[in-house]
Amino acid sequence: MSAYNQPSALRSIRLRAPLLGLLLAAVICLLTPFNNIYLRATPLGGGHFPLAPFFIFLLLTVFVTLISWAFKAKLLLKGPELLVVWIEMVVGSGIAYTGFARTFLINLTAPVQFATPGNRWEEVLHPLIPPALTPTNREAIELLYNGLPGSRDMDVLTIATTIPWSAWIQPLLLWGSFILVSYLVMLFLVNILSRQWIHNERMNFPLLKVPEMIGNAVSEGKTAQFFLNRFLLTGISIPVVLHLVNGLNLYYPSIPAIPTLFLAGPYFSETGILTGFQKLKIYLYPSFIGFAFLTSRQISFSFWAFFLFGCLFYGILGLMGYSIPGSELGVTFGPTLARPEEMQMIGAYGIFFLFLVWLARLHLLDVCRQSFFLKSPSPDRSEWFDVRISFWGAVCGFAFLITWYVQLGMTISTAFLVVGAFFMIMLVATRIICQGGLAYFTLTAAPTDGIIALFGAKVFAGASGLLAGMSQKVLFVDLRESLMPSLLHGRHLHQNRHPALLLFSGLALTIVVSMTASILSMMILCYKYGIRELQLDWATQTSTTVYENIYRLVATETVTGSWVFIFALIGAVLMLIMVTCYHRLYWWPIHPIGYLTAYSSAMRILWVSFFIGWACNALCMRYGGVTLFRKLQFFFIGLIIGDFLMGGCWGIVGLFTDISYQVLPD
Repeated sequence: MSAYNQPSALRSIRLRAPLLGLLLAAVICLLTPFNNIYLRATPLGGGHFPLAPFFIFLLLTVFVTLISWAFKAKLLLKGPELLVVWIEMVVGSGIAYTGFARTFLINLTAPVQFATPGNRWEEVLHPLIPPALTPTNREAIELLYNGLPGSRDMDVLTIATTIPWSAWIQPLLLWGSFILVSYLVMLFLVNILSRQWIHNERMNFPLLKVPEMIGNAVSEGKTAQFFLNRFLLTGISIPVVLHLVNGLNLYYPSIPAIPTLFLAGPYFSETGILTGFQKLKIYLYPSFIGFAFLTSRQISFSFWAFFLFGCLFYGILGLMGYSIPGSELGVTFGPTLARPEEMQMIGAYGIFFLFLVWLARLHLLDVCRQSFFLKSPSPDRSEWFDVRISFWGAVCGFAFLITWYVQLGMTISTAFLVVGAFFMIMLVATRIICQGGLAYFTLTAAPTDGIIALFGAKVFAGASGLLAGMSQKVLFVDLRESLMPSLLHGRHLHQNRHPALLLFSGLALTIVVSMTASILSMMILCYKYGIRELQLDWATQTSTTVYENIYRLVATETVTGSWVFIFALIGAVLMLIMVTCYHRLYWWPIHPIGYLTAYSSAMRILWVSFFIGWACNALCMRYGGVTLFRKLQFFFIGLIIGDFLMGGCWGIVGLFTDISYQVLPD
C-alpha cells in the first residue's frame, strides 16, 4: 500500500515515535565510542545501513507485534512510526563514529600533540592556527592522550566533572557552530531537492526497500506472514550458518571456517594488460548481494563493470608506454587517491553535478521564483516546510560558513571555492549512495583536490590551506557514514506523513543531541584511558597525514603535474558523453554513477556482490519475469536480514569477550 493511498490514521505520526528515535539515537551515540574503540567489538554503526539501528528496528518490530497479538490491542508503533524511529537511529549512529566523532578530537589536537623539531609544524603551522580553533592549554591536550591521573578508578560522572572543560569550551563552540550550520544547510538542500529527486525523477531507494517492506507488513497486520515466508527463511539461513561457523571458529579455532575472502591478484601477471588486477580481492558479503539484487540492473551492472574497466585501464596505459609517477599528483587529500589516473573523478564529479542541476533546472527555477516572491507557493506541498525558508536558509548558511572561514584567516575567494566544492561533492555522493544502494561508500579524491587541480596550489597559501584541510577532515572527506544521504532517506520515509514539522524537528533535534552525546562520550573515554591506550591508530594516522599534506601545501613549492589536469579533463569528457547518452538514448545500458565509483575503495569490497546481485536479477527477470522477482526478492531480503541479525548477535557476544567477530566491514 503506497503512502498516497493509506488512510489518514496511518499517515499521521504520533509524538512517541520521534521521541523514542531520539532516545535510542542518544543511547547509540553514548555507547558507540566505548563499544567500538575500547572493547573493539562489532561496530554499532558503519555505512549507510548501520548495524545497531536495523537490529533494534527488527527487535522493535517483533516486540510491538507480539504485544498487539498477546493483548489484542492496537500497535504501540505503527509501521511508518517504526521507520521514523529507525531513520533517527541511523542519523545518530553516523554522527557517533566515522561520520564525525571518530577523528574529531584528534583532528583538533594533532598539530600541537605531534609537532616535533623534525616536522617543523610548530614553526610553520602553529602561527597559522587561530587561537580559538584548538585548545590553548597544552596540559589539557596531554591529558587527552595520556588520561587523567588515577582515571582508571574514577566513575563516569567524576571523569566528566574533572575534564578541563575551560580549555575546550571555545574550540567546541567554534567548531560546533561550523558543524551545525553545515548540517542545517544539508537539511535545507534536501528539502529543496526532495520534490525533484523523489517525485519528478522517481528515484529508487534500494537501501530503504527492506525497512519499508517490514513497516508495511506491520501496518497491514502481516508481520508473521512476512517473516515466515519460505524464500525469506531460506535467505536468512545462509548468513546465519555462515557467520555461526565463522564466529565459532574465532573463539574455537578447531572449528573450520568458511572462507569469505579470496585473493585473486596472484592469478594475474605483474606485467601486461592485466597488471591492474594485481591487488584484486573477492569479498563475499550476503547483505551486499541482497542490496545489489534490489538495485536497478543498469546501476548494479555499471558498478562492477566500471570497477573492472578501471583496473584494466592501468594495463592499457602501460601497454601504450605511459608510466606516470605518483609525484604528478602533488599534494592531495583524497582518502584513497594513489595514482594520477584516478583524477578522472575530479572532472567526472563536476560534470555529473552540472547534469543534476540541468535535470532539476525547471524545479530550481520554480524555487527561485517562489523565494523572490515572483510566484505563489505551491499548494501541493511535499516538503517538510516551505521551500522559501529552505532557499533563504541555505543562502544564509552558505554566507555564515564563508564568513566563518574569512574571519579565521581564509581569503574570501578561496572560502567561496571551498564551501561550493564541499557541498557539490556531498550532493553528488548523496545521489550515488541513495540511488545506487551503496551501504558502504568512500570518495576517491577530496573536494580540495579538485580545487588544486583546477586552480593550483597557490589558492591554499597560508591559513587558507590549514582551515580547508582541517574542516574537510571533520565532515567532507570520509563519507562512509555521512549525514546527507540519511537525511534524503528520511525525507523519502517522511513523504506524505504528518505533522511534517514534527518529523523535521525530530531529525534536527536528533542531530543536535547526537553531536552532544558523541562528543561527551568520546571526551570521557579519552580522558579516562588516554588516546595512546585506545589504539586509535587509523584516526591518528589519517589526521597526521592531513597535517603533513597541509605543511607541504603551505611551506613548499609543490606543483601539480600536467597529467592531473589531463586526466580530470578526460573524466569530464567521458562523463559528458555518458550523461548525454543516458539521457537521450533509451537503450543505453550504462548508468553514469558507476563511473563515479570506479576507483572508490568501497568498490574493491563490493564489486563481486554487485556482480552476483546483477546476474541473479537479470536471470530472474529474463526467465521468470515480475512474478518470479516478487517471490525471489524475499530470498535476497533474507540475506540482508540474516547478515544484520548475526551481526547484532555477535555484537552482543563481543560485549562480554576479549575479541569480537566482525560480520560487516568497518
